[in-house]
Amino acid sequence: MRPSKLSEVQIIKLLKEVDAGREINDVCRDYGISRSSFYRLQAQYKDMTASDLSRLKDLEKENRRLKKMFAETSLQNEILKEIIEKKL
Repeated sequence: MRPSKLSEVQIIKLLKEVDAGREINDVCRDYGISRSSFYRLQAQYKDMTASDLSRLKDLEKENRRLKKMFAETSLQNEILKEIIEKKL
């Protein structure tokens, strides 16, 4: 999937503009997105605030780190199993 040309902060800002009463067509034109993109972003970011986004980024970063650690540990485990099998 192609990354959005809008930052997360911009997405939240445009969603708040629509919540404040601005027309969807006007907001979409100002930010250069289609209505379908707006509705997709709205479904994805509807109840988020800027602090929620920063927390989500931190959690995603931590998740990537933990997945990498797990992959490395699993690889080491497989190597040790092969060494033990060869010795027996």
